[in-house]
Amino acid sequence: MSMLLDDARFLFTRATSTLRRMVASARTRGLAPTAHRAWQRLAGQLRRPLAAAPLWLPACEPFAPFAVPCSEAPRASIVIPVYGQLQMTVDCLRALAAHPPGLAVEIIVVDDGSPDASGQCLPQVQGLRYHRRATNGGFIAACNDGAALARGDYVVFLNNDTLPQPGWLEALLATFTSHPQTGLAGARLVYPDGRLQEAGAVVFADGSAWNYGRFDAPHDPRYSYVRQADYVSGAAIAVPRALFERLGGFDARYAPAYYEDTDLAFAVRAAGYQVRYQPGSVVVHREGATAGTDENTGIKACQLRNAGVFADKWRAALARQPAQRRPPSPASLHAGQRQVLVIDALTPRPDRDSASLRLVNLIALLQQEGAHVCFIAADAGLVPGYTPALQGMGVEVWHAPFVKGLPQFLRQHGGRFARVLVCRHYVADALLPLLRKHAPQARVIFDTVDLHYLRERRGAQTLGDPVLLRQSQATQALELAVMHAADTTLVVSTVEREELARQAPAVHVEILSNLHQPGGAGAAFQARRDLLFVGGFHHPPNVDAVVWFAHAIFPLVRAQLPQVQLHIVGIAPPPPIQALASQPGILVHGHVPDLLPLLEGSRIALAPLRYGAGVKGKINQAMAHGLPVVATTVAVEGMHLRDGLDVLVADTPQAFAAAVVRLHGDARLWQQLAANGIDNVQRHFSLDAARATVRRVFF
Repeated sequence: MSMLLDDARFLFTRATSTLRRMVASARTRGLAPTAHRAWQRLAGQLRRPLAAAPLWLPACEPFAPFAVPCSEAPRASIVIPVYGQLQMTVDCLRALAAHPPGLAVEIIVVDDGSPDASGQCLPQVQGLRYHRRATNGGFIAACNDGAALARGDYVVFLNNDTLPQPGWLEALLATFTSHPQTGLAGARLVYPDGRLQEAGAVVFADGSAWNYGRFDAPHDPRYSYVRQADYVSGAAIAVPRALFERLGGFDARYAPAYYEDTDLAFAVRAAGYQVRYQPGSVVVHREGATAGTDENTGIKACQLRNAGVFADKWRAALARQPAQRRPPSPASLHAGQRQVLVIDALTPRPDRDSASLRLVNLIALLQQEGAHVCFIAADAGLVPGYTPALQGMGVEVWHAPFVKGLPQFLRQHGGRFARVLVCRHYVADALLPLLRKHAPQARVIFDTVDLHYLRERRGAQTLGDPVLLRQSQATQALELAVMHAADTTLVVSTVEREELARQAPAVHVEILSNLHQPGGAGAAFQARRDLLFVGGFHHPPNVDAVVWFAHAIFPLVRAQLPQVQLHIVGIAPPPPIQALASQPGILVHGHVPDLLPLLEGSRIALAPLRYGAGVKGKINQAMAHGLPVVATTVAVEGMHLRDGLDVLVADTPQAFAAAVVRLHGDARLWQQLAANGIDNVQRHFSLDAARATVRRVFF
């Protein structure tokens, strides 16, 4: 009964909040855009998760010559040790040929004296580097021979009983770039029927191991994020060639086979690097096809002997491993880390809005400080492209159908988190009772994103709408109530902190502003042209700003700069914005996935906001790329910017147009603003600038 009451209370609070926000949206955006957006949200929640792409499995065909990818300057050397099992080897090579990696590779097959027709058929595979050993030396000897022949920056060991799936190698090697301390990366191994075989492994104090996730659904959130592992199966692993050579290759004391991959993982860590499981790299492994599965006979019997060899060699390191052999879970795998749960209304889309970019960079900063981050959206949605991007960062992301909703998730997982970050008051309002019940040990941090009531109040005053003014008062009461119920409240500027000092002096407030990674300087002044506005049009202040600029300011600019164009970028431009495309010199782009060319090629960024709250990501983003900004007073509020030195500020159409024309023609002023803007972002809005606050609040 208690469980049903929790769920009902949560759903009622969410529904009430949604209705309230829809009414406010209809007043500012209009009924049709509000209905359209509501339908998009509902459709997103009802949409079934995307089905996984079908596995590529080979047709059963007799051998005939074919070609595999080959480069004289390979990025990676794929080493495939073989002993017999010609059909298995051919299937593996055909998989590589059918979906060639998108980077330069060489494929080396080391034949360990196969007694079948491998020696006659494999040399006929065009592009293959075929090496036959004079005598049979076993798996380890064959792998080490292949590595000695390798020319690539990375050695990739691939069993011949595997079927690498499209994109497997690109994802595997990307691990070394996205997680620079990685010294060994392993793929997600699945059975031919699609079940998970291994998502990395846990090693216990006695040297035994547990293949994490065996027989489970491969896309279960527990197995779908990049994670450090005790070891990764040698069936599909990558290691920098220089590191492999420095470690002396696979240790021959394990010859002919077994435990050499576990030993390599421990050696990699001992050398100061990390071992990571990469779920984006999917490889079918027909386990036991070459060595069998009976540990009492044949080469498989070496597994028991080598367990003792491994335990003796790594006795000191094993003393730090878990003593009891229990099924691993995210809670146990990350027991040595500060576990932080992050909840937002939707999955962040950092290329679409500044709040998402701030959240993703905050997650990255938490990870840099050693935290394990778990994320769930209030709609429990899986968003193609964006959910995998978080998982690629190493974020444990939960989504339907593996969790039905937030109440269920908190009942199952709430007890393991030390900190819970809840974004936006309309999410936190429904969640706080559940958090206090199911995560009583956690410190709850409420992230305002911006003060919604302040933005609504200013919008109502600008538009002269008494209904919106009353709505802002209701929002204020709700937002302040959430702040009092939370342990810490995050705001993005000193202006908002001062506002709360007046409205809610008892609330513990910390400033955590926008977070940006400073970019490149872009093109020089003379090579740049045109004006740029960036902002999502779900946000009413952006619609108002662009319409005001286009009608009241841009004609004044064009009168003096007739060739200049205005580029309007932002998701979901409503009809009033789309209509501006008919005005001379205005280009309405809508959503642009890659903003870099516009940021580095435009001459001036614009922020003509007449109302709003918080810190403006459009300004930070432009300045982070050395693009000077002309803005209104409300747009630069709380951003530590000086008019004439870091930014040009103007609030009337005439003054704003004059500032644009002046900056467009003054190279010295432009250079000054560009340099000072980058410096401002570094000092106030970089990850390093926020590090002390993050440590204080989350650790």
